[in-house]
Amino acid sequence: MTPRVVSTPKLLLLGTLLIAPSCARPSSPSSGDQGAQAGSPQDTLSTAKAVDPSLFLAAGLAGPVQEVPCTLESGESTTCLRIARTSVPSDHAQGPWCPKSIHDGPEAGGIWPEAGVAHEVTGEFVANLATFYEDSAWAVHNEDGTINVTDSAEKCAAAARPDVDPDLHNHCVECLPTYLAQDTVVETLIPKVPTKARSPSPIRSNIGLALNGVEFAAPAPTHAILAAHTLAPFDDCGGHINMHEGYHYHAVTSGCLTSIAQGDAHAPMIGYALDGFPIHARAGDDGTEPIDLDECRGHADETRGYHYHVAGPGKNQTLNCFTGEIVEGAARRPPGPRPDQPPPK
Repeated sequence: MTPRVVSTPKLLLLGTLLIAPSCARPSSPSSGDQGAQAGSPQDTLSTAKAVDPSLFLAAGLAGPVQEVPCTLESGESTTCLRIARTSVPSDHAQGPWCPKSIHDGPEAGGIWPEAGVAHEVTGEFVANLATFYEDSAWAVHNEDGTINVTDSAEKCAAAARPDVDPDLHNHCVECLPTYLAQDTVVETLIPKVPTKARSPSPIRSNIGLALNGVEFAAPAPTHAILAAHTLAPFDDCGGHINMHEGYHYHAVTSGCLTSIAQGDAHAPMIGYALDGFPIHARAGDDGTEPIDLDECRGHADETRGYHYHVAGPGKNQTLNCFTGEIVEGAARRPPGPRPDQPPPK
């Protein structure tokens, strides 16, 4: 069977790396981050390093990385890397997302971002949603203590979008890896060598790729999710399932992602943004976050050049903007419906 390809103007690459331990829950529900300080990217942007395809896990890719001509949003022609990836991570398990009973503990559910905090989605958390959101219309659980969960691919597809099927209001939305088409391949383009943009550009679609090939997605549309009195938790690794593009991250937690230790206590590298600049974890080995981050959550040093640091898992905003040029069209939504979008008209 010929793989079904979803072509997106984003990112991808190849290689092998050390694998971090399997997914771990955030150390505390309050996983905030220090506020990024606005400022101009440092002069080291002028010596940006090329994207290194060997840093990506081969198991997360669907084929060899290719160099192709491309056009940046500025209109400049350059060389890009075309990366084809599979729809699920190869280095950690996915889920769980939704507890099934109000008596279930933290091991049965994932996390949910609200007001900068990554809350554990326990049975008790679901049972108290009406109080938590000060809205008596919440009724995700039943009198017998069971929780309404989207327990089929059909229900997942009907609930995981802004125009939620009315029959699936007051549900915990859970889409399983088994619901995905096994032949789904997603293609992404990123510049081979990052180029500083004239000014930062906003995050309108996806952000980049983790070293395991999984996509760092744009913020989840929590306003639309909550408007239907639904909850769409991330698992303890910060991800959930997009029925058309696969598993993706809305948050970065500790202990999950394949990473590259830096050797100087600096936060490890965990991926690349769509502009080609590296993405690093939020904090260094001592647990502290850099205090000199610019408005996009980036800074530079002599060892690494310019790079980003992700926000805390409660932010629902991995990065704030792009410092570099992205590929023309990368800011637009890819073809086909996303699980957080209605089908095309």
